[in-house]
Amino acid sequence: MTFPVVRHAALTSLALAFTSPCALADSPVDSANTANTANTAVIITAARAPQPSSDVLSDHVLISATDIARSGAGNVVELLQKQRGIEITRNGGPGTASQVFIRGGDPKQTVVLVDGVRIGSSTSGIANWATLPLANIDRVEIVYGPLATMYGADAIGGVVQIFTRRGAGPAAVSASVEAGSDKARAMTFGVAGASEGDNSINYAFGLSKDKDQGFSATKPGASSYNQDNDGYARDSASGQLGIVLAKGHEAGLLYLHSHLASQYDSGPNPFDVRSVQNMDNIAVFSKHQFTSGWKMSLQASEADDKSVNFTSASASNRIDTRAHAYSMQHDLALGSDLLQLVLERRVESVFADTTRALNTSRATNSVAAAYSAKRGNHLASASARRDDSTQYGDKTTGGIGYGYKLTRALRVNASAGTSFRAPTFNELYYPGYGVDTNKPEQGKNVEGGVYYNDGTTEASAVWYRNRLTDLLVNTGKCPVQRDSHPNGCAYNVNRATLEGVSLGARTRLGDVDMSGSLDFQDPRDDTTGKNLQRRAKRHAKFAVEYNAGNLIAGVGVQVSGKRFDDLANRSTLPGYGLVNLFASYRFAHDWSAVLRLNNVADKQYELARNYATAGRQLFAGIGYGIR
Repeated sequence: MTFPVVRHAALTSLALAFTSPCALADSPVDSANTANTANTAVIITAARAPQPSSDVLSDHVLISATDIARSGAGNVVELLQKQRGIEITRNGGPGTASQVFIRGGDPKQTVVLVDGVRIGSSTSGIANWATLPLANIDRVEIVYGPLATMYGADAIGGVVQIFTRRGAGPAAVSASVEAGSDKARAMTFGVAGASEGDNSINYAFGLSKDKDQGFSATKPGASSYNQDNDGYARDSASGQLGIVLAKGHEAGLLYLHSHLASQYDSGPNPFDVRSVQNMDNIAVFSKHQFTSGWKMSLQASEADDKSVNFTSASASNRIDTRAHAYSMQHDLALGSDLLQLVLERRVESVFADTTRALNTSRATNSVAAAYSAKRGNHLASASARRDDSTQYGDKTTGGIGYGYKLTRALRVNASAGTSFRAPTFNELYYPGYGVDTNKPEQGKNVEGGVYYNDGTTEASAVWYRNRLTDLLVNTGKCPVQRDSHPNGCAYNVNRATLEGVSLGARTRLGDVDMSGSLDFQDPRDDTTGKNLQRRAKRHAKFAVEYNAGNLIAGVGVQVSGKRFDDLANRSTLPGYGLVNLFASYRFAHDWSAVLRLNNVADKQYELARNYATAGRQLFAGIGYGIR
């Protein structure tokens, strides 16, 4: 069910969104303009094609551009932290390494897409969240549960897809400036629009720059502690260009570049220890409507994830990941049903200047089919996929789902699906750790949910159980290749269960909008009987917003129970609660002022042992943008 942070769209977003996407089945422009309210929300990620939220059988959340502006989040990780079913960890301030847990799953068990282009490091197996500029984001879709049949390897816990903006209508300029605590500064500028006529051209281009002096990433007691401030500076540029070749036929180009320089701690070292990271995505696409019931989409993309760590005046290490992807998708409407056929190829390669064993590549060829049916109050889907990798061989996944509309507002869903996670290059080839015969992790998920939406009140309750086998963990003694792995290795030895209930609700009473979520989960390692690392059994989010014409004000609360920082469950991270305030005032046409006060109570808490988090922070800004 869709639970936007804010339902109505009266406020111009102070966060600029610049590029335009091409999701594999359809461009988000086809739905983004109507996705700001619960009644008209359209979700693309769940089925790789636009669907009304009321027909989506997967549990999901939509975050619109207006939601982003009012969330009080300063970056993508903080935005996701406020969503149902999601927890995060971060090794210090905004520019440091971050991880996102969905439904208690490992960060490596989540697929992250930007406009249909998959991002992430092939060595670590996770997306580099810190490089993603919030200013360039128009909307975000989070789909929970396994989507391996749609997206292949690693879609065990869920899929996060970020959509950047597509130009439409007359040319319009948008800009914003913001300043705040820790000498934070942010500036954005963009222009977007579209021409008229049979061969119209749409475009969206923009720049953003933000930096923060930060605070010490570590706390006393950490072996890497250094009391200096660890800040960051990020520059990003993005763009989109599309042209209608003929009626029903469109082609285009999109790109995203982000450069992040961030400091971190590595002991009492006078040298400015830091990392420099670059994300570069470029894609060309075309969409073709051959008949009223036949669409075809083509896309070719390159995604680069580059990182250099400078640990001393004479020492550095570089790791680059590059992924080329090619896809063809056919959507065939059969009455009210939809048949989808997908062909994909993905080639990953790694270059490491100091760890030469990682310098290798793998290719994965995939074929998938999905069928969705709608018969009166009945909804059903079935899908299957086969991935053939040059590294780990063949993997076949499948899924089925069923939904029934008890009334116009009330629906029940049930689904089952299989998934897998491919071993990372570190787990395969890193000297003294990786084993080149490691197999993929495997998941089997079942879930059921109840969803309600009468246009004013929304509510959902979802139960899920995801059983995982062949988990890759660092063993104390390596079962194989012992001579080369005297200190253990990554190996498929553990089993785990991700089980829980996720509750969400929102309603509107006059000028007051209220929303909240509550997650009860039991992410446990079945082999050891311990809780999985850094995942709480209970966490919740609540928000109240008041809209009085040009003035909008709101309060948000995040609460998390205790977690364990280690696999042995001996190091406890206490629970915490955060209160954030937000206010915006439209003082002229297209002009808004915004004020954010985060962590009002100046709560001291940890997301990872001996790593610092931000205290009370104040931010203020002015924005001019598109209504």
